[in-house]
Amino acid sequence: MNSNTSYEALSVDTLPQRLKDVPALVQHVGPDASGWHVQEVGDGNLNLVFIVSGSVGKVIVKQALPYVRLVGDSWPLPLYRAFYEYHALTRQAARDPGAVPEIYHFDEAQALIVMAFLAPHVILRRKLIAGEKVAGLADFLGRFCARTAFRGSELSMPSPDKKADVALFAGNVEIPAITEALVFTDPYFDAEMNSHTDGLGPVIAQLRGDAALKIKVQKMLQRFVSNTETMVHGDLHSGSIMSTESDSRVIDPEFVQYGPMGFDIGMLCANFLMAYFSQPAHRGADLSGYQEWILQVIADTARSFEAEFRHLWATERTGILYPASLFEDQGHDSAAACDAVLAGIWHDAWAVCGIEMHRRCLSLAHNADFEEIADVALRARLEARNLSMGAELIHTSDTIADAQAVCALARNFNRKDVL
Repeated sequence: MNSNTSYEALSVDTLPQRLKDVPALVQHVGPDASGWHVQEVGDGNLNLVFIVSGSVGKVIVKQALPYVRLVGDSWPLPLYRAFYEYHALTRQAARDPGAVPEIYHFDEAQALIVMAFLAPHVILRRKLIAGEKVAGLADFLGRFCARTAFRGSELSMPSPDKKADVALFAGNVEIPAITEALVFTDPYFDAEMNSHTDGLGPVIAQLRGDAALKIKVQKMLQRFVSNTETMVHGDLHSGSIMSTESDSRVIDPEFVQYGPMGFDIGMLCANFLMAYFSQPAHRGADLSGYQEWILQVIADTARSFEAEFRHLWATERTGILYPASLFEDQGHDSAAACDAVLAGIWHDAWAVCGIEMHRRCLSLAHNADFEEIADVALRARLEARNLSMGAELIHTSDTIADAQAVCALARNFNRKDVL
């Protein structure tokens, strides 16, 4: 493809001819484009995604569209998000090798990325709905969140490099603006694109009538837009993780920006909690056991995060923050400083967790864990538990002891009939 040509969206029919000369596809798919098989598999909210297979193998081709696919061309969106996704993936690959798909080719003008086809990986959310377990999931996710948070911050990065990166990603304006609206603002008033399950009116009225809660949410939004601690994935949920029975990869970081270190792990935990609350609609006799497995994933992800973060603190703290010259070189143990940094991360994480639990039920772009529950009354009852726990997390984020306390809270709300 001539990247100097004007942008044109790909299709199943046009992709082989347009990409036939791209070396990455020739190498990884096959030299004869006429024999390529192209399948569109994009089921997300924003992009075109194709599986391209041939005599050699398969690749994924992902292309940004100039609008929000979920809504249509009435909501335009800049193509430059592919540029930021590409740069996010390269940084994630460096900061946690093997955690993201390998990139084979990037075409900025056509807003497309060619990357490794993950097989037999499937979207983690589908596995959670189906009641399937993934060995090592928590260890992988905890390490990923810790490594990307620590190594993308001035705890580790040279300050000039960090500032240059912040400047680069600051150009990703329109995508974070979606988060600022859909996550932090729209759930708490009658926004135009909001939708919710019938029967949730009383719970929604309680949330929107809680001025103290909205103040806390806006304080977290203030941190999100003004705190550039580290490069965050920006949309880390069970739909942006692909897994087998024992292996996982993180995908789709196009919502990347520099933000609070607790953002990604907070959003991740929220999506596990929503999977937890949705389970009575998906499980039979194994309900209790599978719900407990999900809570164990949350607790173990937090444990893995803290263990890796402390390891990196001891071995890779080479940035301007908390330098050894102020601590170890003067005979001081820096463990208390690490404790304080982690406490701040978790305060943010639990607030973000509660906010994400609200947005996925009240704003645009819900998740399948709840949306695929056909029984509307049951769905409302389960979502009400989720919404109520989200409010509790927001109100108490500064005093929550640890992930085990969050799991205990989830068990309590799981027994409540909020409606």
